[in-house]
Amino acid sequence: MTAVTFSPLFDFTHTYFMIAGIAGVNPEVATLGSVTFARYAVQVALQYEFDAREIPANFTTGYVPQGSTFPSEYPQSIYGTEVFEVNDALRQLAVGFAKTATLNDSTAAMAYRANYASTVAYTAGSEAPSVVACDVATSDVYFSGTLLSNAFGNTTRLYTNGSGVYCTTAQEDNATLEALLRGAINNLTDFSRIIIMRTASDFDRPYAGEADTTNLFYADQGGFEPAIENIYLAGIKVVEGILGGWNTTFEKGVNATNYIGDIFGSLGGVPDFGPGSMFNDNPVVLRKRSPKGRMPSRRR
Repeated sequence: MTAVTFSPLFDFTHTYFMIAGIAGVNPEVATLGSVTFARYAVQVALQYEFDAREIPANFTTGYVPQGSTFPSEYPQSIYGTEVFEVNDALRQLAVGFAKTATLNDSTAAMAYRANYASTVAYTAGSEAPSVVACDVATSDVYFSGTLLSNAFGNTTRLYTNGSGVYCTTAQEDNATLEALLRGAINNLTDFSRIIIMRTASDFDRPYAGEADTTNLFYADQGGFEPAIENIYLAGIKVVEGILGGWNTTFEKGVNATNYIGDIFGSLGGVPDFGPGSMFNDNPVVLRKRSPKGRMPSRRR
């Protein structure tokens, strides 16, 4: 992505980027086949990790944010890719366009999601596919199960100061956003023209009474094909909406009324997440570590 972004063969300064793919889904928020649009992408696995069998009694998970000593502490060591926030006004327009699509489903998905109806918290997971505005957690580890999903839901809320809603799991989004951010810093891309769309192919946790391993390895959830099909069915509506409103709205760009960018404020503005927004106005700064690199830290 970086190579394409920085290639002199292309002009991406007015290009809209749709980051799209399938994802695991949190049954508290959405269901198999649903189409989701994120405001935040949170790199939830960028943490210390202890085996859950060896954690202290007062820990809720084996994951502890970098530089911290407790799972609910904001990370003290900041890399910069922990959280990205994109244009919420553009996201809401994309949600509106996608809602005009007729989403696909499967009989297998209908049967499997019905198992989640017995748990009140999973009501959304038992319903038909829909278009939902909620956020994406990224991790190189393909995690599954109630404990890890709840832990990373907590991480999403923590890293976004309580405003993020964890609903989908992915691997690539924060890396893609970092490449586009670097392009924007060099005036090669417009970070306000990014849409993050994920369609739900499988549940991130089992229904009540089902083993975690059954949910991940053996169950016929029936969500893969609808998720693949709904990328196109919803995505094409977004593309058509942008093209149809190009002259009136999208050529000049959709003004972002929220902060957009990374935790460092690399594109300007003040992040509404991170140490600078909640810890006594104690913003993240960069402190030189060596001539070849920089080490992020908190101002003290």
